[in-house]
Amino acid sequence: MRRLPSFLALRAFEAASRCGSFTAAGQELSLTPSAISHQVRALETFFGRPLFARHGIRVELNPDGARLADRLSAAFGMIEEACADLVRVAPAERLAVHCSPSFASKWLGPRLPAFMRLYPSAALRLSSGAGHVDLLRHEELDMLISYGAPPARPGLVIEPLGAEEIVALCSRDMATRFDPVEAGSKGLLIESSVNPVRWSDWFALNGLDRPPATPGPAFDRGALAVSAAAQGVGIALESRRFALDELAAGTLVEYGAGRYHGVRREMHVLCYRDAQRDLPTVVAFREWLKAALVGE
Repeated sequence: MRRLPSFLALRAFEAASRCGSFTAAGQELSLTPSAISHQVRALETFFGRPLFARHGIRVELNPDGARLADRLSAAFGMIEEACADLVRVAPAERLAVHCSPSFASKWLGPRLPAFMRLYPSAALRLSSGAGHVDLLRHEELDMLISYGAPPARPGLVIEPLGAEEIVALCSRDMATRFDPVEAGSKGLLIESSVNPVRWSDWFALNGLDRPPATPGPAFDRGALAVSAAAQGVGIALESRRFALDELAAGTLVEYGAGRYHGVRREMHVLCYRDAQRDLPTVVAFREWLKAALVGE
């Protein structure tokens, strides 16, 4: 347990040390000079030594008082800043969003500046992680963008974010060198271990026989699989959403575009508490997110 003097005494001393008199300190704190004097005396009793040299109504810090005043001034400044932080960001303006890692880095992150320009008063806090998050138990979070839908529960709203097209992606050079069966036999098919869409789904959809199993590179994040494909490691089967920038820049192409089809699946959902559905920041982010996904 901390052994501290009275906070009121510390506050009275700090004000008197700045103002140079008990009268001025009392005016600042809405107390009488006598009350300030009483608090300072209590503090001096606590320390067992005087803190001021008194000259009539004027007071002057002695060396011990000056040392204490310097430390208290910094401490009160930190307290003031901490309180001002909460005043500046009202609870209704804060928005804490937790997002699956690849969606956060490959889609949401690059587009957040557009949201912040539209809603400058929304103090956004973005976190990411691959593990399951129970939004009803994490009150510090307002919204969740999840890879795969969490179990439906009373009090939780779950909104799918639309079907995504899972396509084969590779460098331009690799697209011209291998057909799908040959690529598979050479171990060039990149596996995304958390992606529920497998290469067997893609081969079946496109009426192709899956080549003999030859292990290829495997990654536990879609973003890593996309990056590996862009570096010429192999052919990734991932959401087109995760490769929009690479496709636009030409560092990735859709393998067999015009000949092969992508697999369409709902992969991500937006979750929030039903009690917060009308919170202004929740409404703003939900509507912006849906509009941005439609326009991609």
